[in-house]
Amino acid sequence: MRTVRNILETKDEQSNIIDPSTMVIDALKKLISVNLSYLVVYENGEYIGIFSERDYTRKLVLEGRSSRETMVKDVLTTDLPEVLLDDTVEDCMYKMNMRGVRYVAAYDDNKFTGIITLHDVLREVLASKEDVFDNSLTSSLINNAESGRIF
Repeated sequence: MRTVRNILETKDEQSNIIDPSTMVIDALKKLISVNLSYLVVYENGEYIGIFSERDYTRKLVLEGRSSRETMVKDVLTTDLPEVLLDDTVEDCMYKMNMRGVRYVAAYDDNKFTGIITLHDVLREVLASKEDVFDNSLTSSLINNAESGRIF
């Protein structure tokens, strides 16, 4: 199965980086401009977490906070599960499922290398569907369906 390293090699260079002192309203504008669901938060050149659409809805909207008066550092996520470059896509899926999250942080020798998203994992599953879905079983189900229809 493919690894974290393989996924990171297919991703574009990170343009979704933000400073923790950025106001949330500006972070939301950046989310729109990069067309992603998360921003990587760096402070003094070090990765400290991510700011996501989920952070916005759960930590601002639902708490009645203002995006114009709240900084990213006050609502970012810092406790993502961690994976290593040689971990598999299955490892990512397991960690995401166990923690109920959509992102994992990838590391190489304690150095942050990127974020793996649920969408990255799903793309891998779809790209290698032959390895995931048993074609003979699928054909058998289709052929044995009542009157040839699939419901």
